[in-house]
Amino acid sequence: MERISLDPRPDWQARAEAVGFTWHHDSGERYWDETAAYAFSLEQIEAGIEAPTAELHQMCLDLVDEAVKSERLMGLLEIPEGLRDYVADSWKRGEPSLYGRFDFAWDGRGPAKLYEYNADTPTSVFETAVFQWLWLEDRIADGTLPADADQFNSLHEKLVARFRAIFPDGGFVHFSSDAEFVEDRQTVRFLEDLAKQAGLDPKFVAIDQIGLNADGRFVDDENWLIQAMFKLYPWEQMLRDDYAEPLPHAGITVLEPAWKALLSNKGILPLLWERHAGHPNLLESYFESDPAHAALGASYVRKPLFSREGANIEIVEAGAREEGLDGGYGQGSHIRQALHAPPRFDGRHVIVGSWVVGDEPAGLALREDEGRITRNTSRFVPHFIR
Repeated sequence: MERISLDPRPDWQARAEAVGFTWHHDSGERYWDETAAYAFSLEQIEAGIEAPTAELHQMCLDLVDEAVKSERLMGLLEIPEGLRDYVADSWKRGEPSLYGRFDFAWDGRGPAKLYEYNADTPTSVFETAVFQWLWLEDRIADGTLPADADQFNSLHEKLVARFRAIFPDGGFVHFSSDAEFVEDRQTVRFLEDLAKQAGLDPKFVAIDQIGLNADGRFVDDENWLIQAMFKLYPWEQMLRDDYAEPLPHAGITVLEPAWKALLSNKGILPLLWERHAGHPNLLESYFESDPAHAALGASYVRKPLFSREGANIEIVEAGAREEGLDGGYGQGSHIRQALHAPPRFDGRHVIVGSWVVGDEPAGLALREDEGRITRNTSRFVPHFIR
C-alpha cells in the first residue's frame, strides 16, 4: 500500500458536476481529492481486505441470529422494547439487506483492524462506485496509470444485481431521504438510477412527507401507498419516531431491513469481541457499563452507541483527550475500544472503507484526515491496483 502524489485532472470539477457529484467540496473545503491515490497489489486487496470483510460480515450475521433470541442483547443494543419483536421478525422472515460498509485501520501490512460497521445508512456510495471508477479510466487514458491498472470496485454492478435479486418481478419502489441535504438526496438519486437499471420503477418521497392513512398504511405526499421503500434514514431514529408504532402492521418492505438496527451501532464491537476475543481483525472492546473495560487502561477510544461521521468520539491517551465534533450523540450509552491509531501517509491519517453488497465484498473507499478522527469533511481519495 503506497500513497502516490499526482497532478489532478484539469477538468475534474466539470466532470464531477456533469455526473451529479455536486458535493465534491464541503463548506469550501475539498472533499474529493485526487492530488494523490493509493496503490495496492492484488494480493493485498484479496487477502488484506476482501477475505476479512467476508468473514466479519458472516460473524455479524451470526450475532444477529443470536441477538434476535435474546432480550439481554436487544437491551444492550438499545432496541426499543416495544419494537423488539418487529426487529426480530424482520430477521426471521429473511428480509433482505442491500449493502453496508466496514471501516478499517490498515496500512497494507498485517491484519486490518475493524473500527466499526456502517450497516444501515452508509454514505460515499456514489464516490466509490462511479466517480473513482471514472477517475481510473481517465488516468489510464491519459497515461498517468498503466494500461493494466485496476480497482477493487464492483459496487455499481453488484448493486444493480442486488436490486434485481430483491425485487425479481420488478415493480414500484419508493426512495426516501432528507430532500434538502444535497449529499443524501444525490446519493438516493443515484440509487434510484441503479433501481431503474434493475427493472424497477422508483419514486422519491421526502422523509418528512411520509404520512399514515386511515388503515394504518404509510403513504407518500401524493397519497400513493408505500409497500416497498429504500430509506437513507437511520433505524435508531426511525424506531423512536412518532410513526414507529405502526411499522409492524404497515405491510411495508424496508431497505435496509429492521434487523440492521442490531448492527448499525457500536454495541456490536464489544459483542463481537466477547464471542471472538483475539480475532486478528477485531480490537478489544467493552461496554462502558462493563467493569472489564478497565483492561484497556488509560488509553482507549470512547464511542457512543449511535454516532455518525466521528461525532462525539473521544480518543483518550494517557489521560489526554482528543474529541470529535459534538453531533448530539454524547448523552447515551458508550463503549470503549482499544486505541489503535489509523496509519499515516504523508502526514495524513487514512481509513479504509470496505463495501458489502448482499453478502459479497464489493469495493473500496478511502478517507483521509489530518486528525485521527474521521469526520464528514475528511477527504475521499481514489485507489488503484497495480
